[in-house]
This record gives sequence, structure tokens and C-alpha cells, in this order.
Amino acid sequence: MKQPAPAQRGKPAKAKRKSREELNQEARDRKRDKKHSGLKAGNRANPETKGAGKGQGQKNADPRTGSKKPVALVADGKTQPEKKPAATVKPKAEKVRLTPEEELAKLENDERLDTLLDRLESGETLSAEDQAWLDQTLDRIDELMEALGIALDDGAEDEQAEVDMMRLLKGN
Repeated sequence: MKQPAPAQRGKPAKAKRKSREELNQEARDRKRDKKHSGLKAGNRANPETKGAGKGQGQKNADPRTGSKKPVALVADGKTQPEKKPAATVKPKAEKVRLTPEEELAKLENDERLDTLLDRLESGETLSAEDQAWLDQTLDRIDELMEALGIALDDGAEDEQAEVDMMRLLKGN
């Protein structure tokens, strides 16, 4: 006759999984236990008096720790910090004003402007900061060119395109 298989000796039995309701109840119990830890409210303001009923006239010691020595809020003899005399303060360096020709030459030789224009021509999209800087710089170049009386070649191309359009329209 066959004997029953012996129980597994080496492995402990699996613990049964707890249901959601049991887990919730345990969490509530932990929260309740945490909530009641600590001292009563107002412990420092209303310290317990140990010998109050016996009629002893001793003054209770303050339960707070730390120094009771008063601290001066203002340094001795000084009410306001001293200010440096105006003669020792260096004036701010004034911005050097460039002539329109010099400023235009500087902007046209700007490496950042060149790289951004190259990126635009290659079809890349620029970040908002770079695009704003590029627009501002190109606007400034246009203003300087107008102030100096330098005409852009774009106007001649526009006129040529209009003439070409008129020829096409008249021819048809």
C-alpha cells in the first residue's frame, strides 16, 4: 500500500494574502497609534506643578532650556551702518557710443549672427531665444542701413518681378 507523501519540511507555508479591507483596517490602526504619540498640547505654556497642593512657596523652574541673558539688538554706539564716502565710490563706466558705420560693421561681422543665419538656410528651426535675438539684430541692421542711406538689393528684385508679371499678363 502507498504511504502518504511527507509534508515539505524545508519550506515555510505561504502566508495568506490580506484582503483590501484588512490592509485598510491595519493602516487606520497605525494612524490612530501615531496620532496619540507625543506630549499634551500647551505643555510648555502650562507646566505641571508637582508640589502645588502642599502649600510650598517655591517658584517653579522654567522648563524651557537656553540662556536667559538679554541680548542687545543694536551694537554699542552704532545705530546705522557706516556709509562709504562718495569720493571713494568709482563711477560706472559709460557705454562707448559707436558711430552707425562702426556698429553696422560690428553687427555684420558677428559670428553668432552668421551661425544662426547658416542654420536657418539649412532648414533648422531655432529656439525662441535665438529667434528673438536674430530678429532684433536684423531689425537693428535695417535701421542702421536706412540711417546711412544704404539701399537693399531686395527693392530692385521686387521691381524686376513686377515687370516680369506685367509681361506675362499682357502676353496672355
